[in-house]
Amino acid sequence: MIKIKRKRTAASATGMFTTPAPGRISTTQAISMQLRTAIVHGRLTPGQALRQDSLARHFAVSHIPIREALRQLESEGWVQSEPNKGATVSALDAGEVREIYEMRAALECLALRHAIPAHTDATLKFARGKLLAASRERNPEMYVQRNEQFHAALVAPASRPHLRTAIEQLHRRSERYLRLKYLNPGLKLESDREHQELLDACVQRNARRATSIMSSHLLETGGLLALYLDELRKAPLPLRQARGI
Repeated sequence: MIKIKRKRTAASATGMFTTPAPGRISTTQAISMQLRTAIVHGRLTPGQALRQDSLARHFAVSHIPIREALRQLESEGWVQSEPNKGATVSALDAGEVREIYEMRAALECLALRHAIPAHTDATLKFARGKLLAASRERNPEMYVQRNEQFHAALVAPASRPHLRTAIEQLHRRSERYLRLKYLNPGLKLESDREHQELLDACVQRNARRATSIMSSHLLETGGLLALYLDELRKAPLPLRQARGI
């Protein structure tokens, strides 16, 4: 199932997580984060059952935080529940990935238009560092995070907290799809090149060019990932299973 790393304490020895300190995440949040990560990285595959009894034993908690975590993941689209069947990992869907990236294109372009006038030398240097980290990343499990950090750095100066929250939610929904990009080295290289062009436009304070690049970048990524999923559906079952589809 899932590998869990946690220190062994008096609380964990009795079968519970330690009580989160003020400002730290709750047990439910910790479980949902670890399940989400397992789905993104393919350790939990589409259609796989998520049995509450098994999860409660695995995480050494009661059923209450398990139910709450599954409800949270269902609201985010990671899990689906059916009567008399329980919760299962949601399938990857070409239509969904296309829609997610259409929404990201609209919202991130809006945020970028607000962000560019507010960018400083320091914020642009920070964004450049995130770009380099993403382009040099060779660990598939870290690439998605690096990519998200670069996009977040570009729009952070917009100072639109509700808009940023909506974008972050879409990033979470697109994580497991973006993981597919790393399976195609050519697609990642093209993405890195577009990221560089995007940052250059921001440095030049050219909002029209920056938003045009952002829109094309995201819409093309969504379209390519959707096409990849459509084609993979036609592939032999062993290949689909190897790709977590």
